Amino acid sequence: MASSHPAGDSPGPKPATAVELKAQIEAERAGKPFLMYRGEAGDQQLVFMDRGPLSIGRRAATDLSLEWDNQVSGLHAVLELVGGECTLVDDGLSRNGSFVNGDRVHGRRRLRDGDMLRFGNTLVQYREPVAEGGDSTVAASDLLTSASLSDAQRRVLLALCRPFKDGSEFATPATNQQIADELFLSIDAVKTHLRALFAKFDVEDLPQNRKRLALAERALQSGLVSVRDL
Repeated sequence: MASSHPAGDSPGPKPATAVELKAQIEAERAGKPFLMYRGEAGDQQLVFMDRGPLSIGRRAATDLSLEWDNQVSGLHAVLELVGGECTLVDDGLSRNGSFVNGDRVHGRRRLRDGDMLRFGNTLVQYREPVAEGGDSTVAASDLLTSASLSDAQRRVLLALCRPFKDGSEFATPATNQQIADELFLSIDAVKTHLRALFAKFDVEDLPQNRKRLALAERALQSGLVSVRDL
């Protein structure tokens, strides 16, 4: 059976709802590497990399079975976790190849947090969160710090994320009116600050109905906003 959501049409593995965002945040707090992808029905799946190796393929017997994707080989690739480092191995196992950030893997490829993998038509994101008290290496160009935000922008960002404070499955980002009421701002002022935040967090090109959740997601993922702040 062909994949029900080819890579070109797939929403991708990133959270698209408050429930999915909550699940991802909880997975990150565990401090263990994990994979995010969407199942045959389009539902978000999280698989922890707490052991190795992990086989990927269309066979039901593989550890990560993508049996609905007819572009995936029976045994397509293997993920190895050694000494806290994850490596994708495809030594000619697959017919159509394995890809990391759009580049075909020939042999082995070390993975880094946020890498987007593709097996057949299925996108899988590799996440390598840092356990509490740990440290990570971040490219300077990818680092957005609190100093990058004005005081007003940070207050708007916190107000936007406020509904996620209690971890409710049904939480959604605050509306413009809710932010305006909390901060005693006009709706126009809130919209101006949000436009600037959409640009800084690189979500301005997303559909209008996804920008707010994506902004909240990235703020929480980056650590610029924590549950303690809310």
